[in-house]
Amino acid sequence: MPHYTPLISTVVIGLVLAFVLGAVAQRLRISPLVGYLLAGVAIGPATPGFVGDLQIANELAEIGVILLMFGVGLHFSMKDLLSVRAIAVPGAVAQIAVATALGCGLALALGWTIGAGLVFGLALSVASTVVLLRALQERRLIETERGRIAVGWLVVEDLATVLALVLLPALAPVLKGGTSGIDPLAILTPVALTIGKVAAFIALMVVIGRRVIPWVLHYVAHTGSRELFRLAVLSIALGCAFAAATLFDVSFALGAFFAGMMMAESELSQRAASETLPLRDAFAVLFFVSVGMLFDPMILLREPLPIFATLLIIMIGKSVAAYVIVRMFKYSRPTALTISASLAQIGEFSFILVGLGVSLALLPERGRDLILAGAILSILLNPLCFVALDRWLARHPAKPAAAPAPEAEAPAPEPAEPTREPVPQTTLSDHVVLVGFGRVGRSLTASAGATCGPLLIVEEDSELAAKARADGREVIQGNGVDPEVLAACNLPVARFLLVAVPDAFEGGQIVQQARTLNPGLPIVARAHSDEEVEHLKKHGATYVVMGEYEIAKAMLALIAHNVSPAAPSDKDFVTPA
Repeated sequence: MPHYTPLISTVVIGLVLAFVLGAVAQRLRISPLVGYLLAGVAIGPATPGFVGDLQIANELAEIGVILLMFGVGLHFSMKDLLSVRAIAVPGAVAQIAVATALGCGLALALGWTIGAGLVFGLALSVASTVVLLRALQERRLIETERGRIAVGWLVVEDLATVLALVLLPALAPVLKGGTSGIDPLAILTPVALTIGKVAAFIALMVVIGRRVIPWVLHYVAHTGSRELFRLAVLSIALGCAFAAATLFDVSFALGAFFAGMMMAESELSQRAASETLPLRDAFAVLFFVSVGMLFDPMILLREPLPIFATLLIIMIGKSVAAYVIVRMFKYSRPTALTISASLAQIGEFSFILVGLGVSLALLPERGRDLILAGAILSILLNPLCFVALDRWLARHPAKPAAAPAPEAEAPAPEPAEPTREPVPQTTLSDHVVLVGFGRVGRSLTASAGATCGPLLIVEEDSELAAKARADGREVIQGNGVDPEVLAACNLPVARFLLVAVPDAFEGGQIVQQARTLNPGLPIVARAHSDEEVEHLKKHGATYVVMGEYEIAKAMLALIAHNVSPAAPSDKDFVTPA
């Protein structure tokens, strides 16, 4: 047996190249997605050297699509969507219509059919979930009004895309042309049948899945097996997607999306998301690699004008349409410009639509190449849109205030970076800063009482941050590694820093930055191994607490004090100094 097979070589070489080129892209302050796509180009049939197995890559990409859609459903909040439905729903629908019309116009100019133009335009209208969320997270805009509008807009686009994926196979015979002589009943019957199957699947998931999936998660969680819990989450995601496709003729994407939505009903949804994140990211990378394998770089030389026109639709046509729509709803100029910049790219859903269009013989392969080129270039240029927007708004600070925006958000910033939400600076002094409000952080806070004095909590997760605020604590929401977040903690006058995040690598970065801000600050961090202890001490931690050591010391203390196990008290579990 050879030491490698097409599956192994495609996965290994694809992931290694994706890592190398993704790291280079990150170093150049470009989205790593560009690196992943270029890795696919490098191992594709259009470039010399190793050529990966395209069929295997496409099958792995399908798993990536399932897990990506599962992740979207897992974080889907009907409450958040409803709060911005007045702008997100009509705005997204209007923007999709404008982009689709522009795409159809370009397709007709290139001599394609109406069906090809429809698929091409739809693919140009849908922004990348990954790129948009990352851009908003970097600017701490997720929890702001404009962030919620952008995410709600994206959800509507995703749902519209899912609907298109369902209806395209039924409408394919008509969209290919030659509609004369076709019985309308022959068109409506498959469409109605498809909608009926989708409705039946959705009803089944809402009525049964909404109860069964959370119950299964809770049952498995009580077994205490982390591996079994992780397997349960993956089985639900993949199983629902497979059942949707085989039993209801619904796309894998829709099945996985609703599996995620139903799982979100469980209190364990956050744990489910964290358990599947590494695998989801790995298959998502393979998805982008497989897409890159389909791209022929020579199209940049063969079709420069069509590519330029495609890029104009993505980055100018969509953005202008979004800006006009948002301003028509009386929102502020920063909100409109932020949403416009966020949507000035295309990504994973565009690839799914294009792949389906080519497989149905609706879209020529030339159209797929144009979409791929437009995606790579728009993802590459999207960060520059935010940079240009920052500088433009900095030079025109009076215009956002003068614009009629009765519903504009109150904290609209006007400093050097208007598109970045500022971190609120604490006014506390001689206080204790706790980074991380997970299990350790919550236990510490609950037991602290008045011992800590003034306490400031830094937490990135929005739900955990809300719980801390509900407890009456002052909270800065953000990642402790972010220098702006640490600067807002007023560490030069703090009394103590407690780093309770479980990741020692992240903890080391926090400790190192905090030590720079206050060289004399006592810093306590947590670790899980001797190596992590040394790592944290090397970066400047004053004390490092290792859970296993403390558990062993507590057990020995109980033996030494001959404590009766029948009536333990709180003080019995406090390790002696």
